[in-house]
Amino acid sequence: MTQPLPEESTLPRHVAIIMDGNGRWARRRHLPRTAGHQAGVTAVRKTVEYCARRGIQALTLFAFSSENWRRPAEEVSVLMRLFEMTLAREARKLDENGIRLRIIGDRSAFSPALQAKIAEAEALTAGNDRMTLLIAANYGGRWDIAQAARKLAREVAAGRLAPDEIDEEKLAAHLSFAGLPEPDLFIRTGGELRISNFLLWQLAYTELYFTKVLWPDFDEAELDKALAEYARRERRFGHTSEQLARRLSASSA
Repeated sequence: MTQPLPEESTLPRHVAIIMDGNGRWARRRHLPRTAGHQAGVTAVRKTVEYCARRGIQALTLFAFSSENWRRPAEEVSVLMRLFEMTLAREARKLDENGIRLRIIGDRSAFSPALQAKIAEAEALTAGNDRMTLLIAANYGGRWDIAQAARKLAREVAAGRLAPDEIDEEKLAAHLSFAGLPEPDLFIRTGGELRISNFLLWQLAYTELYFTKVLWPDFDEAELDKALAEYARRERRFGHTSEQLARRLSASSA
């Protein structure tokens, strides 16, 4: 059944997705895992295009976690090559469509060639403001908090910041998402019910949506289901429903 499209006012500003299920998608078709990853790239392209058309401000995709290095070396090598090829192929398309690209995560483990491709793609799209696409690569939520803490510690050691001045706002300013709204909607495909060290700080008040659909099969219709479910949610941020109703009534008066 086709889902009714949410009104623009009920759309999330920022959507974050764990793209899970490429390997299982390939296995069910008796294909190598690499075929699943290649099919996953096609799903990425469709999702980016659709989110931009719908007016989503930011889209974050979890492409490669800091734990994914534990996978077989051959698969990791294929993923790195696919990442580099995709950057080279898609960066100009993103730029033509007004989409800014940012890569978040620890880049130090990537090859110099891949790091150069990342820098080139980010520089090419830096002036765009239609939508921001964030790719989390060699990223972990714990890593993100730890690197922010290190930056604050260096400021304290340099005498630019007092320990008692450190609060949530200052720590958040040093996280990978600085300058962007925190995710309103988190989606995980593939049927697993966990966030897997993804955006631990940023997901504090995010609406969570899980689907059994494998990532290569995640299309516009599936995204519309997630957006429709999000539109039905009441986001209270610690308030009661009655408080929200009074606030809405006062703002419309």
